[in-house]
Amino acid sequence: IFNENGTVRQNAFIHDKKTGKANLLYLKPIQTDLLTYQAWYQEQKLHSTWLFPSTQHPDRHITEKQFYKIMSKTGDLLGINYLGTHTMRKTGAYRVYTQSNYNIGLVMNLLNHSSEAMTLTYLGLDQASTENM
Repeated sequence: IFNENGTVRQNAFIHDKKTGKANLLYLKPIQTDLLTYQAWYQEQKLHSTWLFPSTQHPDRHITEKQFYKIMSKTGDLLGINYLGTHTMRKTGAYRVYTQSNYNIGLVMNLLNHSSEAMTLTYLGLDQASTENM
């Protein structure tokens, strides 16, 4: 995520754990948030190669279960009972879909899906609702 001089990289390259597919993430839209997080991280005197390290094992990242607990607690604090590990991904995808004038190809690419049908299903849309939009 960060260059050695502390600046945010333009892209991050990841492999999707579930599918094994490669994905390139564009980081510029969240650059300010990443820098704010980095400053907080340094103030806490934390040292790890992971963006979200385990508090018990800083040489490892937090687990999916721990991330779910964090999201669930955040949801409780906000009075949202459906906040989970995929909520931000789905919400972000739907927002891109509507803000891009329903460009399903763009969303499909961002989610690294292999078909438009898969992306429409993921967004909870069927063909009829898509045509109505």
